[in-house]
Amino acid sequence: MFDAQKLKEIKERKKAWEKVSEKALARLPERKKLFVTSSNVPVERVYTPLDVQDLDYIRDMGFPGEYPYTRGVYPTMYRGRFWTMRQYAGFGTAEQTNQRFKYLLQQGQTGLSVAFDYPTQVGYDCTHPMASGEVGKAGVNISVLRDMETLFDGIPLDKVTTSMTINAPAQILLAMYIVVAENQGVAQGQLGGTIQNDILKEYVARGMYIFPPRASMRLVTDIFEYCYENMPKWNTISISGYHIREAGATATQEIAFTLANGIAYVQAAIERGLNLDEFAGRLSFFFAAQSNFLEEIAKFRAARRLWARIMRERFKAKDPAVWRLRFHTQTSGVTLTAQQPYNNIIRVTLQALAAVLGGTQSLHTNSFDEAYALPSEEAVSIALRTQQIIAYESGVADTVDPLAGSYHIEYLTSQIEEEATRYIEKIDSLGGATAAVEKGYMQREIVESAYRYQKEVESKEKVVVGINKFTIDKEESITILRVDPAVEERQIERLNKIKRERNNHEVKNALNRLHHAAEHDENLLPTILAAVKKQATLGEICDILKTVYGEYKAPTIF
Repeated sequence: MFDAQKLKEIKERKKAWEKVSEKALARLPERKKLFVTSSNVPVERVYTPLDVQDLDYIRDMGFPGEYPYTRGVYPTMYRGRFWTMRQYAGFGTAEQTNQRFKYLLQQGQTGLSVAFDYPTQVGYDCTHPMASGEVGKAGVNISVLRDMETLFDGIPLDKVTTSMTINAPAQILLAMYIVVAENQGVAQGQLGGTIQNDILKEYVARGMYIFPPRASMRLVTDIFEYCYENMPKWNTISISGYHIREAGATATQEIAFTLANGIAYVQAAIERGLNLDEFAGRLSFFFAAQSNFLEEIAKFRAARRLWARIMRERFKAKDPAVWRLRFHTQTSGVTLTAQQPYNNIIRVTLQALAAVLGGTQSLHTNSFDEAYALPSEEAVSIALRTQQIIAYESGVADTVDPLAGSYHIEYLTSQIEEEATRYIEKIDSLGGATAAVEKGYMQREIVESAYRYQKEVESKEKVVVGINKFTIDKEESITILRVDPAVEERQIERLNKIKRERNNHEVKNALNRLHHAAEHDENLLPTILAAVKKQATLGEICDILKTVYGEYKAPTIF
């Protein structure tokens, strides 16, 4: 991209500038000896064309909407329409969450995102002893079809896209959603949205698993196959780096481990017999946005470029739609502090802006009170308004990839891609992502990164405002959302009533058919759909699958 003579001239001028800089440094030394990003990429004092002299514009950047998609997956990006503003919500009962959904839609939210409570995520009904004390606490409780019907009551599913953060029992929640839509008169082929369905990252970072990895991969590919045949508008997986990052991974590890998982899912689908160019266009991704502003922007650009190359060069995909990495972003929950909670509004704004400048397709902004509890109505309104102000007032959405060409951004994008590639090659050498999970490789890498970060905070090498610097003794009082403990009791009573009133003979027959299908390697979604329609519960269906697949026990990684 640069003339050799001009580069030589710049190199000479830089040497002269460095000599002048030495005088300034003698008067005012720099704040620290070494500046690095969160991924330990050294940050130089200044960047010039010398740092990107090997960059080829067409090969490495290109134009928005064209391979390798470094500058964005669509030609006009936000000039055509803004990213989807999809606030994550769910707490208490289905009725309470339904009210929150309607409130958010009234405030201008353009898509729904469902947070399920812990019992739902690990396949327990609200009546199970292991669910005690957790029903409705960290999300909405869904134990049976009737709950899902209440959750979306009065919300037209042909006009709203829905994202569901559910993994181990993803088939069951998707089946419930399909039935609710059918009862509204909406055919499943019309439904738009995303099911997270990313089980590998549960073993790596989050822990919301039920079955062993290889059985779980079968359930994941069941959804790929079923939606490929019946739900062409549905995103069959949201391959998630968010939880990997929240567990302590660096920015580079986040995209490396996420794309390695993506490779495993693509390979599993090919082995199932699906056509790569026909199914892979419905894959989507989910990343975190943390506070190292420039690194986060570069991370998103590097992820797009790396995935495009993986799909075109490794898998030989022919359809350009398959090369495009489309992603949702959520600002970082782990960076929020209970100390000086209003500082979190600034953190979230900075992170959201990084996501937009990085080219996200949809965005959730965390609420400032989430270090205490699930967000209050006031806090979630501020979080949504943050996105709207960025969209309508900042001007950053008026041109595509406005930071492209920055020597630092382009250098950092390339550095992150190179380091992530090395991680992926290491995972390949271990036998792929599933094997790496079973061996505990990614888990160990994340634990070590998290430990290094914590040491840096404790030594004050890493400053966290309000935690280890600029602290105050006074505690700030804020109003927080509290889930009524009576929610659990009411939910249990409702489920017991449904069990008494349903046709239990039909339920038993449906569960027996499911057991047979699981033993004979059939796609399970049709039989799960049939069981859900008979009011079989989430826990009953998961218990059947446990008898066939067993339950997963995590390896010791220390």
